[in-house]
Amino acid sequence: MTVSLRDLRLDVRSDVEEFARVRHLALPFILWTPDAVVHHLTHTHPDTRARSLVAEENGEVLGTAQLGLVHESPEPGQAYLNVYVRPDRPRRGAGGVLVRAAEEYLAAQGATRVYSWVLDAPGNRAFAERYGYRAGRSAHFLRLDLSQDSLPPLQPAAPGVELRTAADYADDPRPLFALDAETTADEPSDVDTTLADYQAWCAETWLHPMLSHDLTTVAVVDGRPVAFTAAYRDGGTRYSTAMTGTARAFRSRGLAKLVKNASLHRARAAGCTEAFTGNDTGNDAMLAVNKWFGYEVCATEVRYVRELG
Repeated sequence: MTVSLRDLRLDVRSDVEEFARVRHLALPFILWTPDAVVHHLTHTHPDTRARSLVAEENGEVLGTAQLGLVHESPEPGQAYLNVYVRPDRPRRGAGGVLVRAAEEYLAAQGATRVYSWVLDAPGNRAFAERYGYRAGRSAHFLRLDLSQDSLPPLQPAAPGVELRTAADYADDPRPLFALDAETTADEPSDVDTTLADYQAWCAETWLHPMLSHDLTTVAVVDGRPVAFTAAYRDGGTRYSTAMTGTARAFRSRGLAKLVKNASLHRARAAGCTEAFTGNDTGNDAMLAVNKWFGYEVCATEVRYVRELG
């Protein structure tokens, strides 16, 4: 049979569900739900020119791709492309069809450089290199079993530090936006990004269907948020922290460990049994924090890049 390509049909619930399922099969270390799939395409900034593609054979979805421009980058032409193929349907040609179509579309939108995350496995890396991508930095996926009573005990906040949740900022999340923007600027990355559009941040991040305002934990000093960990849930027992950061003037005080510990305890109390997170392999400080909690590396991915044109 011939592999065919099309755009994801957002108005067909079963199509969205299958898209999310294929992504989970290929990359089970990241939370992804049908509602998150819809949110990504409908709330991502229009300058991203985002698309979600589906490769299928005889009506069966074999692979998916998410792609777009990095609109927050001050350097034009930066783009992302992440391809996910069902691990039980290899070598059907789905990955190649997705890559070729995605690159053609991105080039037409002005992309000159494409970044992609690739699992650190021989077959995955060989595929990326066959299409002209070269390897860069790497990052770990980490998992923690919350069903065991093994979390470090809750620690009292230092004098002058108050613990809150994102729910406390429901009426005005601007203080959290400011903290997110500062910490994101210092996050290890191949592409410099600047969070400057508050409305876009609200649409894409604050209103994300998996962001748990009750589990997202914030350290506050003199009324100002100075550290946070952003918590996500998939509607079941899986929990993930996508970002933990501290304002520059308050680093090396144990605040990242404080907010993450409080969030993990809340997550376990809320019925979560698995916790996931990710760290750049060179981010020794956060790797040490996560090791202290008991997280273990469950997979590694490599950042690949290709110049277009």
